[in-house]
Amino acid sequence: MTQPTDRVTVADGVDLDAKIAGDRGAPTVILLHGFPESAYSWRHQIPALADAGWRVIAPDQRGYAHSAQPEGVAAYRADHLCDDVIALLDHDGADQAVVIGHDWGAIVTWHIAQRHPDRCRGIIAASVPYTPWPDTPTTVLRHQHGDDFFYINYFQEPDVPEAELDADPERFLRAIIHVASGEGMATLAGGSLPAAGTGCTEYFEHIAGGRPLDLPPWLSPADLAVYTEQFTHSGFGPAINWYRNLDANHELFSPIGESTITMPTGFIAGAVDPVILTRPGYVEQMNERLPHHRGNTLLPGIGHWVQQEDPAGFNQAMFDLLATM
Repeated sequence: MTQPTDRVTVADGVDLDAKIAGDRGAPTVILLHGFPESAYSWRHQIPALADAGWRVIAPDQRGYAHSAQPEGVAAYRADHLCDDVIALLDHDGADQAVVIGHDWGAIVTWHIAQRHPDRCRGIIAASVPYTPWPDTPTTVLRHQHGDDFFYINYFQEPDVPEAELDADPERFLRAIIHVASGEGMATLAGGSLPAAGTGCTEYFEHIAGGRPLDLPPWLSPADLAVYTEQFTHSGFGPAINWYRNLDANHELFSPIGESTITMPTGFIAGAVDPVILTRPGYVEQMNERLPHHRGNTLLPGIGHWVQQEDPAGFNQAMFDLLATM
């Protein structure tokens, strides 16, 4: 990407790198990435939005790439992640923005709509629909998966998962990117593995039917090299700390529910994204639960990495939603 990178202080000692494009004072869009990604995941959207007259802010969120890595699990709680976004808007002089988030960025987007509704001109979630958990998330996930390995349950363990992933970032990235992509979802091979003694990379390679050797056509070796360098620099611990706050986030935000999500909302995902395939009904529920929901777009044959796998399809759906906000 050719957009300049700004270094913005969002809290005491927390500096974030952010790609910023478009004219200051234009309507603002902020793009929030997921795991295991960075602002680089929006490389196909940043120039398109700027060319269309939007001011674009795409941060490497706290703990990612070369942004700050505050110590302690609680530093990655969702209220802090939301407030980082508001600080970025304040720094840029923007009263409101359309917040667009993918994966974990989508979760933060929903929480921003709950915590800072007055700053949201609209929100667009990619991959993760609005999800009102019936109990604490780790309780639900442990009940669903029992004694089988599941990466979010594995990420609750202290120290172990980051030690595994930090040992070979590229191998893990190849595995998870392949499995959750449209190409990987079409060729899933292995079944479940026991939670005890199973590592994350081992699990993803197992369900892929072996170690993926080829990259999907939408991800170049240069793209993979960017992510590999970023996670080699940051390590995976800070990003995994986001997962360790799922229950704390539930405690903070479940009392609010959808009561403040009254701004225009929209949803985009790949039709074979494993996130929505494992949450039947949640996509459709948004049409009923959210009073100004502008609709859902599911892109055929596309997996989890929706804005990278199908930039043209994603951008068309994104601009269609922006036109209503």
